[in-house]
Parts: sequence; structure tokens; C-alpha cells
Amino acid sequence: MKNIILASSSPYRRELLSRLGLKFECHTPDIDETAHINEDSDSYVRRMSGEKAAKIGEKHENSLIIASDQASICNRKILGKPGNHDHAIKQLQQISGQEVVFSTAVTLLKTGLESNDQQSVTWIEHFNVKFRSLTLAEIERYLLADQPYDCAGSFKSERLGVALCESMRGDDPTALIGLPLISLARHLREFGCQIP
Repeated sequence: MKNIILASSSPYRRELLSRLGLKFECHTPDIDETAHINEDSDSYVRRMSGEKAAKIGEKHENSLIIASDQASICNRKILGKPGNHDHAIKQLQQISGQEVVFSTAVTLLKTGLESNDQQSVTWIEHFNVKFRSLTLAEIERYLLADQPYDCAGSFKSERLGVALCESMRGDDPTALIGLPLISLARHLREFGCQIP
């Protein structure tokens, strides 16, 4: 079995991948995450996951690289990670009463000993969340409890954030957290990993 590397510093993705019972390392890809002009959300996350995998793959021969990227989209606008409390308030006010699409791209890259001995696949999972109409007091209480400043759209579905929702729609709830395990497990098996 090749070395398995998660190309991410995200504790959420690390926890998700550990559910599959695989031994893996984590390495942080250092790439420019600026969106291109007129780049749509699916193109953006597909490009980001591919660039993350390629960056780590440059330094790791004979490895299986897993990279992922997520964006949240509301009214055709990409919502990134807020970074701080004030930006998170603005984001949650923006998505209050709205439906947000979370797009998660995953790239699997198998590197060989030769540069032409590579195999890769990239796919995208979508998950839709309809948010309740939120008061400023509800937003403040939520932010103090979950502090989702490193999460796309200021939202952690696996914690108190679920109480902000009116409904959810999608094939894999782990896609909402940032790494869709159902499809990932299927592709990992295709790449030779033994997963129950």
C-alpha cells in the first residue's frame, strides 16, 4: 500500500478521514487560494483541490494524496471563511432565510516513481442547506458557542449550527463538513485501499 497523505491542515477533514480506519499523514499545501476573475464555485473548488494534491504530490513519490476544497454559495456569491467575528456576523445575516449550496471538490492523486506514472480523479459533491430567518441575538449566541471562523459560510453543521437550519438536502452529510466519505471510500477502493 502506498503512503496515504491528506493534503490539508483542517482538523475537520483529519477527523473525517480517520473514520475510515486508514493510516495517513497530514501535510499542508502552500498554494495561492485566490479565485480567478469570473470563476464559478465548482471550477474554483475543482481547481483548488487539484492544485493542493499536485503541490503535495511534487514532494511525495509513490503516495496516494487526498485533497479537498469547499465553497459555500448564496445568491451566486461565494462565501469563504470569515476569519473573525464581525465578518461571521455579516455572512450569517446574508444567509439568514436563504438557501446555501456547499460545493466540495475532492482530488485523489496516485503518484509513482516516474513523473508519467500518475493517476488522478476529481469530483464534486453538493449539499444544500436552507437557513431559518435569524435574529442578531441568535447569530451572536451561535458564534460565541461554535466560533466557526475557519468554516466556509460561518457554519458548523456538526455542532450547534444545525439549529440554524430549516432543512438540508444532499447525498452525503459528511460533504457538508468538508470531506464526502461515501464517495471518497468508493474511489479509495478503486485505487486499491481496503475499506470495509
